Amino acid sequence: MTATLLLDASKTEPVPPPFALDTDLMLRVKAGEHDCLGDLLHRHRVPVVNFLYRMVQNEAIAEELAQDAFVRVYQSRARYEPTAKFSTWLYRIAAHLALNYLRDSRREKNDERLDDVSSGSLRREIADRNLSVDQDLMHQEMIVRLRQAIAELPDRQRAVVLMHKYQEMDYRQIAEALGTTVSSVKALMFRACASLRGRLATLQQA
Repeated sequence: MTATLLLDASKTEPVPPPFALDTDLMLRVKAGEHDCLGDLLHRHRVPVVNFLYRMVQNEAIAEELAQDAFVRVYQSRARYEPTAKFSTWLYRIAAHLALNYLRDSRREKNDERLDDVSSGSLRREIADRNLSVDQDLMHQEMIVRLRQAIAELPDRQRAVVLMHKYQEMDYRQIAEALGTTVSSVKALMFRACASLRGRLATLQQA
């Protein structure tokens, strides 16, 4: 009996997967536990800001859009349903904000889109542990060129590349975030990859 009790006492509760924790926190926010939004903010703020920074190429604007995204999460709490990962829902909001910003500001920005894509600004970028694309490149110069090439992609192609390569979202999640189909996401990714390969090949030959 004693041995059995000791064995039972040594058992640990299974750790829920991250997406389950996110869903639980958001459902608690929906139920009125507003402090739980701070936990979600702590878990997702850095990757969301990084995604937005790579979309809009402006650190201050990325911070503002990230703040707006979490405000919208809070404002939409009553309508939240755990039919998909919380992160997918969050990136749907963030992508919508980024695409709208780029659309509305394009005529004003002109050639300012890439003003912060330099080796200096890259050192100021918020830490991101998911730089699998960058880690495959041997030289810092190629990293800068790759990010420049991504920054020059059409907005929706850039969003697909960033979500897939940096946020590690699958095509279904990206489709949900962008409000489109998986086949459309695949087509956007194909065109983006073809453009990037062509651009980088040209740079290597220069």
